[in-house]
Formats: sequence, structure tokens, C-alpha cells
Amino acid sequence: MGFVNIESYRDRMMQALAELGVPADYATQCKLPPQIECEDLVSIGLDMFQREQRLERGTALQWQSMVAAAIGDEVALAAISGFRSFDYQKGIIQRKLASGLQIDEILRVSALPGFSEHHTGRAIDIGTAGFPALTEEFETTPAFEWLTNNAAKFGFSMSYPRKNPLGIIYEPWHWCRQ
Repeated sequence: MGFVNIESYRDRMMQALAELGVPADYATQCKLPPQIECEDLVSIGLDMFQREQRLERGTALQWQSMVAAAIGDEVALAAISGFRSFDYQKGIIQRKLASGLQIDEILRVSALPGFSEHHTGRAIDIGTAGFPALTEEFETTPAFEWLTNNAAKFGFSMSYPRKNPLGIIYEPWHWCRQ
């Protein structure tokens, strides 16, 4: 990853928060740490919606190894979302605000730009065929059971378990490589 000027990145985050109508003290009150955008991304192929997804180089290798191991155990893991840029994340929040959601509601399900693990290229939302994407129903799948028992072997952990201290909703589909 190339050099990132932390001060200019922080300024960019604060400007985005102001544009989104988020209180200026959010950055200090938020329990989520700032996340820097990865610059060394590689393709992991198409996701379950036929969109190309990218991850940080080392994470991509571990993801591919994990998918292969799951297939060996007759479990199918499918990528839903990998790397997201700062600007893409900002667009997600803007669309939710435009749809009438309040910022408090949005923050329970979406990280603000500059705070999303997806910026790092190490986070991936995972699904499996036959189940709706990005729902708690994922926890009832063989894919989730396999991840629970095996993801740590590949350096992945679930970021937002039930009743997590960050105040983010339970996301059994969101896994991040440490």
C-alpha cells in the first residue's frame, strides 16, 4: 500500500461527515476506528451478482484458499461485496439519506466513509446460493457453519457478532481478515 497522508485523509473524512449532516464530534464519539483505503487491490472474480470484486492482495489469496477448502468440504462460499472506496461508501449513505432514512438508522447498518472495513480491501461480505444476501438468514446456512468453524484458519473473523460493542447490527455475512 502506498503512503497515505493521514491528516489529509482525516480532513476528507471530516468534510464528508459535514456534507452528510453528521455531528462534528462523531469521529471522536464513534467506536469504529478510521479505515484507510487500500491501494494494492486484485480481482477475485465475479460476485454472486456478476460484478467484479477486488480485495487487498494477501486477503485475495487467503479468500481463494478459503473458498477452495470450503469446496473440498462441499460448501459454497460466494462473494457479495469486497473493496469499497471512500467515495462509493459516501454514495451509499447519500442514497439512504435521500430515501428518507435518518442518519441514526443508517449508522446501525452502514459505516460512514472513512470508517468502513471494506476500504481496507480486507473485508468481504459472504453469501451462498439459495439464500437471500445480507440477511441474518445466512447464519442458518452450511456456509455460515463452515465459516464459524474454519475462517480463522485463513485469518478471517466475523466483525459484527450479536451485541457487538460497536453498536453495528449483527452481520453474520461480514468477515474481515486481520
